[in-house]
Amino acid sequence: MKTTKLLLAAAVLSAFAAGASAEEYQGVLQFQSTASRAAVRADAVAAAHSADQYAEGASSGVPVAIASATDRATVRTQAVAAARAGDLYAEAASAGTAPRLSGTLDRATVRAQAVAVAHGIDTLGL
Repeated sequence: MKTTKLLLAAAVLSAFAAGASAEEYQGVLQFQSTASRAAVRADAVAAAHSADQYAEGASSGVPVAIASATDRATVRTQAVAAARAGDLYAEAASAGTAPRLSGTLDRATVRAQAVAVAHGIDTLGL
């Protein structure tokens, strides 16, 4: 029984060992170029100073300033007014405190109605 389990474990481990192998080291890659070192350097400098040909949208660089018809003081006044107006896009939960609602009944009448309803007396007729 022990020998069978031992041989079975050895067979399973040898199967795993045969399946596991690392890549072979190929050594340092050798490149052969026909361009001189100075030509490669000149190409690198030209590529570094040219526009990014793969850039698109937001990463394409500094946008050109747009000339505006409004003056600086008007824009500043509008910005201050917008900042003081609050968050126009706020949801109800984050829009600040709810306004206090005032009813037509006074507090004592509302309390009397609540006590009457709690005790089953519903004949106040308020």
